[in-house]
Amino acid sequence: MKPPRDLADTLELHLQYLDRYRDIIEKKLVGLSDSDLRSSRLPSGWTPLELLKHLIFMERRWLRWGFTGEQVEHPWGDSADDPDGPWTVEAGDTLKGLLVQLHAGGEFTRSVVAGEDPATVAAAGGRFTTDNRPTLNWILFHVLQEYARHAGHLDVARELADGATGE
Repeated sequence: MKPPRDLADTLELHLQYLDRYRDIIEKKLVGLSDSDLRSSRLPSGWTPLELLKHLIFMERRWLRWGFTGEQVEHPWGDSADDPDGPWTVEAGDTLKGLLVQLHAGGEFTRSVVAGEDPATVAAAGGRFTTDNRPTLNWILFHVLQEYARHAGHLDVARELADGATGE
């Protein structure tokens, strides 16, 4: 569901749109066969499960490792710990398990953002060690655009897989 048009609280607007895109991502993936989830129909070669795992780790990198400065193991775990590497999934990764992680990441984001000023600068010591740390507002906007862009990618992948279209 789209956030109400009169919502003026910037952080809540970001959070509601992030929730919306997580739901869109889930709807695009549910109903695909395991084969369609683990194979690509695109020249770039990414699979829908790889994209889902990328979104999980992307949000984790920006909020847990980035904004809070928490030390995390394998921050680039969606790409074999190589920030420029291709997205990967393990044999044991399942749609159900990855969706649980996706929504848990959303709950973490909501808990971290609660009561914060959007101008709060990310902590040093995690992802950011320089004086050029982004604000919470910048991070949330970046995470939102990642979700929106990749939801569009899944629109194409789903249509190629079984013809389903729409949000």
